[in-house]
Amino acid sequence: MSVLEKMTTKDAIALEDQYGAHNYHPLPVVLSRGEGVFVWDAEGKKYYDFLSAYSAVNQGHCHPKIVGAMVNQAQTLTLTSRAFYNDVLGTFEKYATETFKFDKLLPMNTGAEAVETALKLCRKWAYEKKGIPENEAKIIVCENNFHGRTTTIISFSNDPVARKHFGPFTEGFIKIEYDNLRALENALEHNTDVAGFLVEPIQGEAGVYVPSEGYLKKARELCEKHNVLFIADEVQTGIARTGRLLATCGNCSCTDKHCSGTPEVKPDILILGKALSGGAYPVSAVLANDDIMEVIKPGNHGSTFGGNPIAAAVGIAALDVVKDEELANNAYELGELFRSELNKFIPRTPLVNAVRGKGLLNAILINDTEDSSTAWDICMALKENGLLAKPTHGNIIRFAPPLIMTKDQLLDCIAIIIRTLQEFK
Repeated sequence: MSVLEKMTTKDAIALEDQYGAHNYHPLPVVLSRGEGVFVWDAEGKKYYDFLSAYSAVNQGHCHPKIVGAMVNQAQTLTLTSRAFYNDVLGTFEKYATETFKFDKLLPMNTGAEAVETALKLCRKWAYEKKGIPENEAKIIVCENNFHGRTTTIISFSNDPVARKHFGPFTEGFIKIEYDNLRALENALEHNTDVAGFLVEPIQGEAGVYVPSEGYLKKARELCEKHNVLFIADEVQTGIARTGRLLATCGNCSCTDKHCSGTPEVKPDILILGKALSGGAYPVSAVLANDDIMEVIKPGNHGSTFGGNPIAAAVGIAALDVVKDEELANNAYELGELFRSELNKFIPRTPLVNAVRGKGLLNAILINDTEDSSTAWDICMALKENGLLAKPTHGNIIRFAPPLIMTKDQLLDCIAIIIRTLQEFK
């Protein structure tokens, strides 16, 4: 079969089913093209993308500036490994560190790799700077977290599907309840060898759980009091998704286009990925100041592809688009509109209990049990009506469109969602 041969939805799904590992359960739609907020399936049907590749495509599908940077660099120099310098990485590192207000950046490829990097960096800092005895460092994490699926990361997950039959697991983690400052304080006071606290500013995969007002700021203060590194996993929430350049920007809403994006709750270690490339190429990064990042020496950590020229060029273009098109401001304003319109509708339906989120990271809670198929069936109905979304945790539907969406497009999508819910049987 020629790779250029046109394939039907049925044929494409059958091929994946026969030759691919069954490690995902996709919606039965085969996408063949994307542009802006839209995607088209193999038969040419057009859909609104309301997932954005789990917030990787914040800048929209195939953004010409990002694709142009990628193509241009791919025709010039693709990969050197880190055995040599390249003439793009330093520019990207300077741009990103100035954008997010940190001294240093350590480039990787995927979000999970960046989380692993942050964990290693935190532990090494703990042994060399804080004086914790070797192999005794503990890192506090939150229940219902999602930081990836590597062996170390699932060691502190409480998702039985992600964990079962993958042990033995990595030790050194303390799990506490999310959005519970008393639990964090108790863990810090009763464990002398804590190196860091790893947290998602909003728990996306868990169902878009937004913590209480002030939680992140007070958690940061507790960490500072106990000389513990505050590590923010902004792989999904970062790069303007929540209506701010970073979700840790505190009370800054980025409605002022001159906002610098300086976090009110500045992490000691910041983890970025996904939209750092606009979904065009795997790019992730860990950022920290010199007093932390200086513990990493040659041979301690690395990646053949991390910091490659294409990734660096794409990262620069992706950040340019976020700034030039004021995507944080757009996400903030459209997110307010989305929740307002859904909240007007919810009292009129027994099907939905609530809508929650920040910016354009939102979810609706379906009035059914987690083991029901209702949310999946609603997403199937949404697909038929021209909008793609996906359930998480059984009875929650996450809505996260590209941040380039216009007000008229969003209102069209809201109408599709409401009509689908009204018609659903």
